[in-house]
Amino acid sequence: MAAAVPTPSAPGAGLSIALAGSGGSGVMTAGTLLLDAAAKAGLYGLMVRTSGPQIRGGEAAALIRLSPAPMQSLDDGFDLLLALDWQNMHRFADEIPLRAGALLIGDADEGEAPEVFKAQAARAAVLPLKKLAKSMPGSWINMLALGLAGAWAGLPTAALEAALTESWKRSAETLQPNLAALRRGIELAKDFAPRTALAPPATGGASTKRWLISGNEAAGFGAVRGGIRFVAAYPITPATELLEWMAPALVKVGGSLLQAEDELASVNMIIGASFGGVPSLTATAGPGLSLMTEAIGLAITAEVPIVVVDVMRGGPSTGIPAKSEQSDLSYAVSGLHGDAPRIVVAPSSIGDCLATTQWAVQLAESLQTAAIVLSDQFMGQSRAIIDPPPRDDATVGRRLVAEAHTADYKRYRDTPSGVSPMAIPGAPGITYTADGLEHTEVGVPSSQAKDHRVQLDKRERKLVQYDYGTRWADVEGEGTVAVITFGSSSGPVREAVQRLAAQGQSVKLIVLRLLAPVQPHLFEQALRGVQQVLVVEQNHGAQLYRYLRAMLDLPGRPRTFHKPGPLPLRPGELVSWIAEQADALRAKEIA
Repeated sequence: MAAAVPTPSAPGAGLSIALAGSGGSGVMTAGTLLLDAAAKAGLYGLMVRTSGPQIRGGEAAALIRLSPAPMQSLDDGFDLLLALDWQNMHRFADEIPLRAGALLIGDADEGEAPEVFKAQAARAAVLPLKKLAKSMPGSWINMLALGLAGAWAGLPTAALEAALTESWKRSAETLQPNLAALRRGIELAKDFAPRTALAPPATGGASTKRWLISGNEAAGFGAVRGGIRFVAAYPITPATELLEWMAPALVKVGGSLLQAEDELASVNMIIGASFGGVPSLTATAGPGLSLMTEAIGLAITAEVPIVVVDVMRGGPSTGIPAKSEQSDLSYAVSGLHGDAPRIVVAPSSIGDCLATTQWAVQLAESLQTAAIVLSDQFMGQSRAIIDPPPRDDATVGRRLVAEAHTADYKRYRDTPSGVSPMAIPGAPGITYTADGLEHTEVGVPSSQAKDHRVQLDKRERKLVQYDYGTRWADVEGEGTVAVITFGSSSGPVREAVQRLAAQGQSVKLIVLRLLAPVQPHLFEQALRGVQQVLVVEQNHGAQLYRYLRAMLDLPGRPRTFHKPGPLPLRPGELVSWIAEQADALRAKEIA
């Protein structure tokens, strides 16, 4: 049997709650309202969705972490598992490890708790949840669970009631029995005291200043802020919510979203719209990115700016649609045919999905190329209570040709920066030719070696010598050991480094945001004094590790911690591994 997860020593770890049930039982709604109530109480929080392979129906769970301090990952274990039923819940045994002292609550009439959970739980209780809900006609069992879990965590009754009332979309009459169910759940919680009830931060809750947002919503917001006014896309898990958020948002700013018949159509549509002068974006997942490959190459060759958001999921092929994995990295940085330099960026958190997607729009527009944003299911579909990301009001647009220079206009002029003046088709006095064939400076197709070399050098030069500033990576701390990571792996790695610092072990952290083009001189500065490089990522093939080894001279003998999804990386396992590597380096120095 699996052993219970020990309580972490990290201050402000908070509480972790898993609400589980079969599809349609409402655990995701209850989890969302629990997170909303925590925000109203002045806390920070994170909710990760997990479901079975069928996506709709079947088993589902809302994995929630609440804390008085910001956090970006799930904790090592859960303090409460509340199951509305046990249908196929054994499949979540690895995803819901219970901490020492954990409480297990289920409905005796809805099956027996799997042995793997009972063996870990310090306390187990059965409650007639379904019968209690039925005794209050018109009430839903998930509202009973919301009251029970929320009160158990120490959330104020007023916050729980406000979260339910403000979200209610039905009639006032139907609200009352569900408020009654919520209050009945709050009463039930009195019999189960948590390890540590949560309370708002000592400085007082500033819930009105915080955001409750998903990574997909944040990415959509960043795209609109960056200037995107046209989106064409085909729905695909786990990117669909980004499109759903952007559809009404674009209308408010004079833009539009078109659902295309497939991924090939969507990427070609945004190339056409961008060619016509409208900043454009599509969003997809790994299978869709594969289908878009040739068209992305067209955008790079024709130097038409586009943004492609790839919300990564388990692969290959259809893979695991509703689970997270960072396994599209190699394809994103190297997957196009021919020499096709492109921008690849990766947000480091749910909040950073906004800033990084906005930055991707700015880079694509100013450098006239394709920018790929590597988000993933963990960030995209999870919801978090966060402090608002810093606002970036910089206006970075295309380098358009001035009227005074129209007589000598060359669309693909070989400039020192590599960025050529761009026209809007139909501008008076300008002929603008663009296609996927190699071309001369004026855009005439050419198969001459000289023309090919000039344009290859130009397209590479504009990306390589561009000044990306400090956004390329977050470089934190000092030490002879440096951990390099990216994307959603950044959350657990950052927490692991913080725990090690609390134990007196200094480790440098480098969270990459710019994955391509690689910046050797910036890496050299960031790794000055480092003797051991550790690379952490969530995929089977150690793709980031292999990419960095191929592109850079890393100090020492780099080590890699990599594992595929769907299990998320946990701070505790990373603390152990990083400490082990640091101890090995110290032992080598002593020897």
